[in-house]
Amino acid sequence: MNSVLYTNIVRFILLVSLQVLVLNHVNFLGYLNPYLYILFIILFPIKNSRPLFVFLSFIFGLTIDVFLDSGGIHAAACVSIAYVRPVILKFCFGTVYEYQTVKFDTVEFSSKLLYITILTILHHIILFSLEIFNISKVILTVQKTLFSSIFTIILCILVTIIFSRKTK
Repeated sequence: MNSVLYTNIVRFILLVSLQVLVLNHVNFLGYLNPYLYILFIILFPIKNSRPLFVFLSFIFGLTIDVFLDSGGIHAAACVSIAYVRPVILKFCFGTVYEYQTVKFDTVEFSSKLLYITILTILHHIILFSLEIFNISKVILTVQKTLFSSIFTIILCILVTIIFSRKTK
């Protein structure tokens, strides 16, 4: 229990630091900005209480907002994907999720990729819709969502592969 708590505290601090100090300074052609910090929500343990998880996601997003002076858009996007995560977990992992036996290191790569892709695209749609907040700039919203999502998904997959603990 304590190792899980420490792991999540370290993950929280590392992802916030990495996002604020390094990744926010990556902006290629105005559309490509990776948001690796959503790995905190993606990898958070499933067996914890849902209200606690949504609250922690809010605190996590708010922390990013404080450092980026972004007015709550990251908090809103984080809370949204935290709230719908159980539905997406059930869709991607099926009965493995229903029996609470999802181990992210041991699931099929295709299920993991689908899960990360859905949460990332949903997060980015909400984030960029709130950031741009102009119906006449729908194309810009779609461009930023698409390009940032692709980059974020690639980074998330690479990080999960590099730091995975294979138990065979």
